[in-house]
Amino acid sequence: MFIQSTRSTLAGMLDTHVIAAVSMMILGVILVLTIGFAPIAEVHNATHDTRHSTGFPCH
Repeated sequence: MFIQSTRSTLAGMLDTHVIAAVSMMILGVILVLTIGFAPIAEVHNATHDTRHSTGFPCH
């Protein structure tokens, strides 16, 4: 009984971590695409400069 309850607890924790990780990746992609393609020039330029300062290749 103890082994089964421990396995179910570990499986539940793993599921929770996977859901959280996937959610954060989706949020990150949405933020990058939203700000990266923003029609406001100042927002786009600030993001572009940040990408260059962190070494992220953008063009």
